[in-house]
Amino acid sequence: MVMASTFVPTTTTVAGSLALTALVALIPLALFFILLGVFRVATHWCAVASLGAALLIAIVGFKMPAGLALLSGTQGVAFGLFPILYIVITAVWIYNLTEKSGRSEDVRAVFSLVGKGDRRIQTLLIGFCFCGLLEGLAGFGAPVAIACAMLMAIGLPPLKAAIATMIGNALNVGFGAMAIPVTTVGQLGGVEPELVAGTMGRITPLLLAWLPILMLVVVDGKRGVKQAWPAAIVSGIGMAVGHIVGAGFLPYQLTAVFASLLSFALLALLLHFWNPTTPEEQHSHADSAGMTFSRAALGLMPYWLVVLIFGFAKLWTIGINIPAWLASTDIKIPWPALDGNIGAQAADGSLILSTATVFNFQWLSSPGTMLLITGIVVSFVYRCTSSGGKYPFSFTRGILTLGQTIYNLRIAILTICTIMALAYVMNFSGQTVAIGTWLAATGGAFAFLAPLLGWIGTAVTGSATSAAALFANLQSVAAGHAGLSPQLLLAANEIGGGIGKIISPQNLAIASSAIKQPGSESALLRKALPYSVLLVVLLGIIVFLASRGVLGFIIVS
Repeated sequence: MVMASTFVPTTTTVAGSLALTALVALIPLALFFILLGVFRVATHWCAVASLGAALLIAIVGFKMPAGLALLSGTQGVAFGLFPILYIVITAVWIYNLTEKSGRSEDVRAVFSLVGKGDRRIQTLLIGFCFCGLLEGLAGFGAPVAIACAMLMAIGLPPLKAAIATMIGNALNVGFGAMAIPVTTVGQLGGVEPELVAGTMGRITPLLLAWLPILMLVVVDGKRGVKQAWPAAIVSGIGMAVGHIVGAGFLPYQLTAVFASLLSFALLALLLHFWNPTTPEEQHSHADSAGMTFSRAALGLMPYWLVVLIFGFAKLWTIGINIPAWLASTDIKIPWPALDGNIGAQAADGSLILSTATVFNFQWLSSPGTMLLITGIVVSFVYRCTSSGGKYPFSFTRGILTLGQTIYNLRIAILTICTIMALAYVMNFSGQTVAIGTWLAATGGAFAFLAPLLGWIGTAVTGSATSAAALFANLQSVAAGHAGLSPQLLLAANEIGGGIGKIISPQNLAIASSAIKQPGSESALLRKALPYSVLLVVLLGIIVFLASRGVLGFIIVS
């Protein structure tokens, strides 16, 4: 039942017009994009300004009580802190442990040995497989920076290293940082994240299988494709199959991690039986002296251990159902003074109290806790074994690295919290509902446009999680009004977001810094833009065909 004092958003609050209401609701998003894209204002300040605009519009334009508008923002901040930033911080910490311990040198040596000294093969191993693994664990720009630097270290030309890495990373972005974008878009879009992940896992393989071919074109043109195509096909198929299995049958948070490891393993197996024809200028050399199985296993430990811990926490049901037990520890918190005061429209058109005002505190079942355990174990193991004194490390240093990680991410923490506050204010006040209802007037054609929203959102913000927060409810509402599958449009939003990251200013800046060529962003943009546009158009066609039943198997229900 809806109380008389309950705020119920409407889509015609401005002059009784849906179009005018939607245009007013677009102001915070337009302000964000204009400040960032035109005036190059820092992302966190763009988010702060847009949040202010959203609050003003909610109160004045949508007649939302000021107290409820402010409380909506506080719930968004809480969601940004937990679970999103909890996962992001612990994931980046795990990578930082390999850097601080010095074992990242062994990781690079492993790739050189496996790739048989061929830079093109190593580009696939590092820019596709390893970058995807880092994306699945950490995300937020770190994978591109690391992979670019590694490819530079093996002698790949700077611009080629950056372009190949950005292309190779794109389709794992939606599953990045333990699939935070999927979790965010599902929860804010009102759809089970597992359904969104499953649908994404059936769409991405249609593009992933061919992505390594594009990378070979970037690195060595037609010759690269002619001489190294078996490696490209095997790694692409491995990543594609990994997405299908990971998103459909494993904890979806592990999709990018599992797919990247599978792709790496299959490519390594191929190289055991097949030797590429390597021109002299494509040879690379890395210091692998003294490399042992133990050193290789310890260097890669953070990555294989996290898979084991996640697999146990999400899949173990023998004797005790671990996933169910962990889920039972979740604490449901009705948000104070907000829960019970926000109305929502049910599927039959009736008005009910919104359930989105209940905050789910996942303190033990959160992926962040599993990552935290992984980091603690890795710190302890690195403290106990230094590989013959080569990599001395202390447990205290490992914990201090966590503190450093939090400090280094302070701007990202502010940005994510502010953007989540913006998303919650726009959602609870009815701004995203108005925009979605208006856009749904395009009918079935909206299926083709859905990926473009995610593409634009990430291209501007640099974050698929931010694109999820900004457009999840909009996509879901538009799907309902246009008679489309909400999980299909939400999946398209996040895959399109990953493709948009190729050309995001933040990603370009990270890449230009990693290749030690500050100011090369415009050159990178010119070279990367055609690939990004090609991929998002292909994605739009795939989503449109799926919405028409031609590729109906893509939609998980």
